Amino acid sequence: MTPNPASKKYSCIIVEDEPIAAEILESFISRDQELNLVGKCADAVYASSLLSIHQVDLIFLDLHLPVVKGFDFLRKIKNPPFVIVTTAYHEYAVEGYELDITDYLLKPIPYERFLTAIGKFKHLMEAEDALLEISERDYIFINSGKKQVKIILHDIFYIESLREYINIHTKTESFTFKMPISKIEEALNPKMFTRIHKSYIISKSKIEVKSANIIQINGKKLPVGRTYKPFLEL
Repeated sequence: MTPNPASKKYSCIIVEDEPIAAEILESFISRDQELNLVGKCADAVYASSLLSIHQVDLIFLDLHLPVVKGFDFLRKIKNPPFVIVTTAYHEYAVEGYELDITDYLLKPIPYERFLTAIGKFKHLMEAEDALLEISERDYIFINSGKKQVKIILHDIFYIESLREYINIHTKTESFTFKMPISKIEEALNPKMFTRIHKSYIISKSKIEVKSANIIQINGKKLPVGRTYKPFLEL
C-alpha cells in the first residue's frame, strides 16, 4: 500500500506475466494521483488473493496468463471490479462484451491510449460514486448527468443489464443508466431483491410464476442463470 492512500482515489491491480509490460503500466499508473496501485502479479491465483485482501476498483488484465486465462479468471469472480484488458491480440472484443470490459489496450501500449482508457474508467466510477444515494430504504436516487431520478423501490419489477447499461423496469416506466448491474445490486435490500442471472435482478414481491429455469414478472419471462440457482431463495 502507498504511504498516503488518502491522496489516491481508486485502487487498482496489474495482472500481467510480461515484466516489461507490467513495468510500463506501473509507470503510467504512477503518473496519475487518483490511481493507487495496491498490487501486481503474474497469474490468476495470485490475482484472486489480491482481490480478497484489497478493495479493488480496477484490474489491468492480460488475457494470456499462465494456467488460467484472463477471461476464464474473470468469469469466476463474483461482482468483479472494472477491467481494462491488455493484450497483443485484436480478436477478443466480442467475448469481452459479455464481461463488461471497460476498454482494451493493445500492446505495446501508448501513453495517450492509456489516458483514454483511464478516462473511460473514471467516468464510470464517478458516475457510480454519485449514482446511488440511499436516503431511505423505500427509494433510491440515481444521478443521471445533471439530474437526479427518484425511484421507489416497491415500484421496481426487475433490473436488466445490457452491456455497460442497466434498464430499471418499474410500474410506470423504464429508466436507463450507464452502470454495471453489480453496483446497483450492492445497494438494494436483499430481502426485497435478488439476482437470478448475470443480466437480471428481480423484485421478489413481483414474482407471478416461478420454476427452476424461468421466473415471470409483469408478464415477462426471465431466465434463471445456472450459477445463481444454488443461492436463489425466493
